[in-house]
Amino acid sequence: MTEQHDDDRIRLDKWLWAARFYKTRTLAAEAIAGGKVQVNGDRAKRARPLQVGDEVRVRQGPYEHLIVVRALSERRGPASEAATLYEETPASREAREKLALQLKSVHSAFVPDRGRPTKKDRREINRLKGR
Repeated sequence: MTEQHDDDRIRLDKWLWAARFYKTRTLAAEAIAGGKVQVNGDRAKRARPLQVGDEVRVRQGPYEHLIVVRALSERRGPASEAATLYEETPASREAREKLALQLKSVHSAFVPDRGRPTKKDRREINRLKGR
């Protein structure tokens, strides 16, 4: 699992890819450049060396993950192996679950009763408009 070659450090974009936060290293690099990733409270660059014990904040959509690096890997393995690379803080997990519940309840309130108008509905609308 720990496959680093330079003084127990690895590039941030490579670690985010290996930990399966992003599907490609390019997407990880774009997120870092866009300010969606912070390391130890500071905005980071893609080549920033990451080490065990660093605190990483990752924003993906409306969700924010606050994780602590537990292991380093340059290889993208299965999801079960990627889950051992980090540990999410309990406060972060609780906040994400609360936000998910809020988004789910808001979404259900704005679901329309029906979809697009049918042909019959359109004819009725045109008749009312005088066309």
